[in-house]
Amino acid sequence: MFRILKKNLAVGKATLPYAPHAAKTTEGFLGAPEIDPAKCTRCGQCVLQCPTKALTIADHAKEARRSFYISYGDCIFCGLCEPACPYQAISFKGKFELAARTKKELCHELSSALSDVRKDKAFVSTEKIYFKKKPDEISAFRQGDFADKLTLEEIGESLSQKIQKLFGRSLHIREVDAGSCNGCEVEAVNLSNPIYDAERFGVHFVASPRHADMLLVTGPVTRQMELALVKTYEATPSPKLVVACGSCAISGGMFDGNYAVAGGVDRAVPVDIYVPGCPPRPEAILHGIFLALEKRQ
Repeated sequence: MFRILKKNLAVGKATLPYAPHAAKTTEGFLGAPEIDPAKCTRCGQCVLQCPTKALTIADHAKEARRSFYISYGDCIFCGLCEPACPYQAISFKGKFELAARTKKELCHELSSALSDVRKDKAFVSTEKIYFKKKPDEISAFRQGDFADKLTLEEIGESLSQKIQKLFGRSLHIREVDAGSCNGCEVEAVNLSNPIYDAERFGVHFVASPRHADMLLVTGPVTRQMELALVKTYEATPSPKLVVACGSCAISGGMFDGNYAVAGGVDRAVPVDIYVPGCPPRPEAILHGIFLALEKRQ
């Protein structure tokens, strides 16, 4: 015991504030793709490389325009689209604070007249539109979306105040694995390590849904776990919140369409907040939890 105490004193403080706008993201972490509207020609080369159809394109003959769609809810941050773009319109700068209250906020559109679309190496578009979202669920893309970032300390302080105001105690979260690869679980567990230490903000993970205020659901909902998820939701006392954590939980991710998968979490239970990522970083999950609490007030 004294040896461990001596070691901890020698190591010093491990919990550090994280500033996304000032500090570098983890080496190898790409984050969400950013599209430069000035460079994008809607040629569709990136669409052909996207494994989850997060990037889609369609021609609207009657309106004489071509639309390019990007869904952060379907994106797995694989990075295949960046080298595929011949005009360097796609870049990865580590963006991860993308949590949204609706799927509409995660889906964006870039449009241009067909006469302005470059014909060299052009994608041969058909009348069939391959995006998963309906047109009325797609918002217009604006350059600079998600540019404003909060530090971990700022998110945590606001979260702590919100939790105290709503509950007068810590926020109890039950994590539910509906069929994931465990990538999202690793990031969720990291919230409790000495680096992020979410307990200091009043975030506490519990073992039973009967003690929970919120469900943090990961993975696509498999047929085997669908009933278990519904029962867990029903066992959680009201008012309750549900956070879909990760691309698989939002849309099914790479497993969408598989015979053993029902789809995203909202196919089984109501969802309050969607947190994109494959997997989302701990800061992104914390940001999603904060947005969920805002819906409850």
